[in-house]
Amino acid sequence: MEKLQRYTILIVDDAKMNLMTLYRILSQDYAVLAAKNGLDALSQAEKYAPDLILLDIMMPDIDGFEVLVRLKESPNTQNIPVIIITGLDNVDGEIKGFSLGAVDYITKPFQSDIVRARVKTQIKIISQMQTIEKLSLMDPLTGIANRRCFDDRMAMEWKRAIRDQAPISFLMMDIDKFKTYNDTYGHPQGDVLLKMAAQVFTAAARRPADLAARLGGEEFGVLLPYANLENALAVAEKIRSGVENMRTPTADESVITTATISIGVVSAVPRETDLIKEFISEADACLYNAKNTGRNRIFSRAARCCGAAG
Repeated sequence: MEKLQRYTILIVDDAKMNLMTLYRILSQDYAVLAAKNGLDALSQAEKYAPDLILLDIMMPDIDGFEVLVRLKESPNTQNIPVIIITGLDNVDGEIKGFSLGAVDYITKPFQSDIVRARVKTQIKIISQMQTIEKLSLMDPLTGIANRRCFDDRMAMEWKRAIRDQAPISFLMMDIDKFKTYNDTYGHPQGDVLLKMAAQVFTAAARRPADLAARLGGEEFGVLLPYANLENALAVAEKIRSGVENMRTPTADESVITTATISIGVVSAVPRETDLIKEFISEADACLYNAKNTGRNRIFSRAARCCGAAG
């Protein structure tokens, strides 16, 4: 689905005058799309994923109620809030619209202040929900993805890799001797180190689909969809050398601290029968090997649970 700039509103009405009036009222503040019938509305909703839909009930091909039902049935559009457009005497229509999932209604003839106010209310709710969702998927200390976000993305990318028979790689990483670092310099300084390391991870995983995440404590992961083992090793080395070259001063700048990281790397072209947990276990085993053979190093292999991704 294409995502347009600004908050996007899709107006659905078979009357050209209504479309023009609503466009005039809303276009200064929002990106506005227009659909003249129900089928066009469903198509545009799937393609552009608008933030809000203004939906007329009375239309000639399929009415607004049927459009609303189909919007709520599709995984791509079911969470888009819908304001129904109704006549002043259409109380039954309003009630039915609410029962099918509409969030508000606007009556005809349109009053500019009321249209703007009702739309603004829904946009404010959308903005608040987006902020909550973003915060719930972000590690508050480092500002990168948290474990929940990683698990969701891993599940999605794993299915896509199976479908496309494409490689997927994963780096499991652990700051070396982090407990000793904390004991020496204090937990606040340890937090500073984690924040700086997270910046190295995100800089190395720079493709749009790549994801750096904090999995817990000093353990991090980088998910690399459509990356084979060679690609993943290149990213891992950027991270290893980047952390090794970090210089992290203490709060009073009396000491310049350093750290290293160990990295386990796995890569595969997964099959239908392969399991994510086995893939991650392989990465964990590789990380264990990197730790046990001297730290500040990378240990890798094609995942034994899955097809090789060389």
